[in-house]
Amino acid sequence: METTSLPRLLAVVFDFDGLILDTETPLFEAWQEAYRRKGYELRLSDWQHALGTHGGFDPVSHLRGLLGDGVGIAVVEQEVRARYRARCDTLPLLPGVREILTDARAAGLGTAVASSSTRGWVESWIERHGIRPLFDAVCGRNDVARVKPAPDLFLLAAERLGVPPARCVVFEDSPNGMRAARSAGMRCVAVPNPLTRELPLPDPDLVVDSAADLPLAEIARRLGFRLAA
Repeated sequence: METTSLPRLLAVVFDFDGLILDTETPLFEAWQEAYRRKGYELRLSDWQHALGTHGGFDPVSHLRGLLGDGVGIAVVEQEVRARYRARCDTLPLLPGVREILTDARAAGLGTAVASSSTRGWVESWIERHGIRPLFDAVCGRNDVARVKPAPDLFLLAAERLGVPPARCVVFEDSPNGMRAARSAGMRCVAVPNPLTRELPLPDPDLVVDSAADLPLAEIARRLGFRLAA
């Protein structure tokens, strides 16, 4: 098919955790360390239910159940959070994120973040890394009734950008996020991180090892879109 006959892509929507910054791996590792100090092993098969959503797996309740009481759990949680934040402070933007956003801006596309984390969490990090001006909208879990795998966050992003969902491309790392994109009627590019790479992916439209693998124009073409007006 000639590129000029393809529908024009109107917006790109990014997940945040594990896609813009790999905040997912250090949180899992911090909780793994906490479990091991208590004599237990935290498995990815359990933790996967927390990826890309909110409330899918609660390590505090899970560990309390293993220990049989709540003694010291609050201290464990505080220690985990402190180690996690310290690790996040050292994280770089994942490869290709800035470039895709810059290309999207140059092409006149709408840009948004749609994350199951709080909007404040997302805003703080994208401000810190200097990419907040590259986004037209930021949607977090405090903006919707249901987080991923429900489509609400992606549909809200499309609404705020003023574009039809079918003209959006989502960049996601987690199976829950990919399911949400499909439910929203959006094409989805899977960019697995070290954790989600170990999980089955629910039939994304395109899989890349890194967001830096392909330029946005080629991603659009492979998904049946063009960038030019």
